[in-house]
Amino acid sequence: MLAIILSTCLVNEPAVCQNHRIPIESQISAIQCMKNALPYVAKWSEENPRWRVVRWECRPANQHDI
Repeated sequence: MLAIILSTCLVNEPAVCQNHRIPIESQISAIQCMKNALPYVAKWSEENPRWRVVRWECRPANQHDI
């Protein structure tokens, strides 16, 4: 299982940054995850307008993500 890891910074305070995880339910490869990540990133961005996504990557999810 993979998770999309978003590196984000506050829009009004660019020095304040955090990582956020979006678990991916299906069994896909890291390459497929990166190809399919954009809709998840866009949805997360719409739901969290105070944060700006700086970059994202796909990594194995851990128990915290499930």
